[in-house]
Amino acid sequence: MRTTPATAAEADAWITVLHTRGHLHRAERGPDGTWTVQRTRRSRPRTLHHPVFAMDFVAEVLLDVRHVAETSR
Repeated sequence: MRTTPATAAEADAWITVLHTRGHLHRAERGPDGTWTVQRTRRSRPRTLHHPVFAMDFVAEVLLDVRHVAETSR
């Protein structure tokens, strides 16, 4: 459980890593501090308007990655 709120820098770092490692098809930071992310080429883009929403999205992606890794063993 978190004791501090998510920061924009933390969310940006996580989204950048997920995109760099190929877990996101698209990840763009907007000028107003939002992020537009897309999991796959065919999935709908999502706009994340707050670092807390971005971290929720990151957690969702990490759970999916972990599940895929565990089922492929």
